[in-house]
Amino acid sequence: MFTSFSSALSALNADSTALSVVGNNLANLNTPGFKASVVYFRDLVTQSVGAGLGDTQVGFGTATPNTIREFTQGAIQASSGPLDAAIQGDGFFVVQNTAGQTMYTRAGSFTTNGAGQLVTDTGELVQGWSVNHATGQVDTAAATGDIVVPTGSVNPPIATTGFTLDLNLNSGAAISGSANLSYPVTVYDQLGAAHVVTAAFTKTGTNTWQYNVSVPAEQVDGTDPTASTSVSGSLTFTSSGQLDTTASPTSVTLNVTPLVDGAPPLTLVWNLLNSDGSARLTQVAESSGVSASAQNGSPGAQLTNVGLSNGGLVEAQFSDGTQTVVGQLAMASVRNPDSLVAQGNNNFSTTAATATPVIGLPGSGGRGQIVGASIEASTVDLATQLTDMIVYQRAYEANSKVVTSIDQLSQDTINLIR
Repeated sequence: MFTSFSSALSALNADSTALSVVGNNLANLNTPGFKASVVYFRDLVTQSVGAGLGDTQVGFGTATPNTIREFTQGAIQASSGPLDAAIQGDGFFVVQNTAGQTMYTRAGSFTTNGAGQLVTDTGELVQGWSVNHATGQVDTAAATGDIVVPTGSVNPPIATTGFTLDLNLNSGAAISGSANLSYPVTVYDQLGAAHVVTAAFTKTGTNTWQYNVSVPAEQVDGTDPTASTSVSGSLTFTSSGQLDTTASPTSVTLNVTPLVDGAPPLTLVWNLLNSDGSARLTQVAESSGVSASAQNGSPGAQLTNVGLSNGGLVEAQFSDGTQTVVGQLAMASVRNPDSLVAQGNNNFSTTAATATPVIGLPGSGGRGQIVGASIEASTVDLATQLTDMIVYQRAYEANSKVVTSIDQLSQDTINLIR
């Protein structure tokens, strides 16, 4: 009879633990990246009662239940945070706390600290790869480290060295002595100042044209005897309207010197051919016009925004509209994530039973994908937790009844001796 006390008390302890787990799950119903825990009960060793071997077995109750955290996929929800990210699939973000301990998390609420480092909302440093300033590229083959986001920086200007024009010249145009087509191209010097280069085309005969590429005279110092503002030449087309590269230049160089703003001279190469050797200029019986133009320079630009895009790329956007990759998030793959132990702040650390985490790029080696501007929701299901709570509550009440019943029987037994 007295064994029933210990059995019922063990059940009361187990049900109390289970209710605590449910309470923790419900408390983290809205915690990003939270993974719900499940309670698993197990019985204690039994004893045989009576002369028969195992004919009557009575257990000693239930042991302290095991709790297993289930790393199932949570719902991916859109977020307004430019540096927020969610993992679609297996894997963890890699972070480092102030003590230098490496931890793992599924919560992707990221921001930057005063030093420009990418951190979690609780201050852990997010690990990955930053841009190598020597090469201007992100080297994902190097060791991971803190991701440093440029803040308040200026993208230096890039001087234009070349430009292209895709155009057609009307084969039916009249020979008038004036330009049949003029097109401006904005280029930049090493100080980031803009200069307008105008390409003008004048028909001089059947299948022949004159080109003139120039900048306004006021953009150079005209008192300098070496001043250069334009270059001219002739173009010849075949009877089928294609540029005759044997009688026409394939590239034209314009030297603009000396610039009035004090910048070094501009040497601009106008490339008339595509990379495959085909001509960018045609002469057919259609209106003269430019279909596309490009140049490889840019002005100086101020950093305006930093965001995290799909794939875990950290991108900086500048005032001139250009975007540059300045970082890459790392991900860790853990074969048995249920062995991780929670450290608070949505972080987990490894135990002796945890397989060695393998760190690499998203989408490789079994790691999931990183979705930008998103957050992974908690996996806690409200209906399931409330149902479990009722079950554990009823179990607790039932075992309480066992305790009171055994107590009453004990009192009745004692009263028999009196």
